[in-house]
Amino acid sequence: MALLDVTNLDVRFALRRGDVQALRDVCFSLERGERLGIVGESGAGKSVAAFSLLNLIAKPGYIAGGSITFDGQELTAMSDRALRHVRGHRMSMIFQDPMMTLNPVLTIGEQMVECLKAHRRISSKEARAISLRKLEQVQIPSPAARLDQYPHELSGGMRQRVIIAIALLLDPDIIIADEPTTALDVTIQAEIMALLLELCEKHNVGLILITHDLGVVSQVTQRMLVMYAGRVIEQGPTREIINDPQHPYTQGLINALPQMATPGARLNQIPGSMPSLDNLPSGCAFHPRCGFVTRADGSTRHACTDEVPDFVTSGNCRVACHMVAEMLDRERIPAEEIR
Repeated sequence: MALLDVTNLDVRFALRRGDVQALRDVCFSLERGERLGIVGESGAGKSVAAFSLLNLIAKPGYIAGGSITFDGQELTAMSDRALRHVRGHRMSMIFQDPMMTLNPVLTIGEQMVECLKAHRRISSKEARAISLRKLEQVQIPSPAARLDQYPHELSGGMRQRVIIAIALLLDPDIIIADEPTTALDVTIQAEIMALLLELCEKHNVGLILITHDLGVVSQVTQRMLVMYAGRVIEQGPTREIINDPQHPYTQGLINALPQMATPGARLNQIPGSMPSLDNLPSGCAFHPRCGFVTRADGSTRHACTDEVPDFVTSGNCRVACHMVAEMLDRERIPAEEIR
């Protein structure tokens, strides 16, 4: 049984003009100690999926359907009091901007001690000792001095290390990292990701990494989900998807990487932009931007424009694409029948 199992998750935002569906039938699982990446453009639904796991979606958002099972417990049916025991204790979250996460009027030590005492019955002295050990664990220089400093006295990289230390305070089973290196320069990004990877491997902590950086995903995660317009469109082993992407959107994301372009030439890009969630195209949401809607013979795949694609299995991956389904069907037809 997986440590975390998400089935047919449906998240909506109640607006005056009607409900907007932010997530549709999202399914994935996470084993203990496994590292999972969630990728996609801005607006794909990555962060909404992460916030849903801890029911941190602010109103007018709400979980309209589906199941989130963590270690045998159904989180969507939990009371707020029971959820508080899970949040920060068994599942921790690292947010994008450390300056927005840390309280600017409290020292680092005060914030860490407060977090520990909210979940455990321990003295301030014990809590401070644990906080010091966690700062040492995330390789912050002069950790004892940092406990008495305020967030604005630390660099961006050190603030992010503090956030990771706070996430590790209660020895969680899962860490959800939502774009953890967005505000950092490239060298610090590499250090932070290497630190997260080391900590997860050493302590057998599951990691859900939300990012738009496919390079980071390929180096850190074992499995990945690709999201588009609130739906998972491809999932499977990271290496397999990176080396042989099946969905046209995934192919477009990989081709858009700078190293995929010819030196001196324009970068590759996916035409168009992510559709608005309150005005999704019919059929496959990606079809207005997809170059494979038209077949090689010039005819149009009406399924792409009329029907939401089901998942098909290709190798070790699951893909929601009519074109891939057609190709797999052709492979199953005996050669003499094709002739």
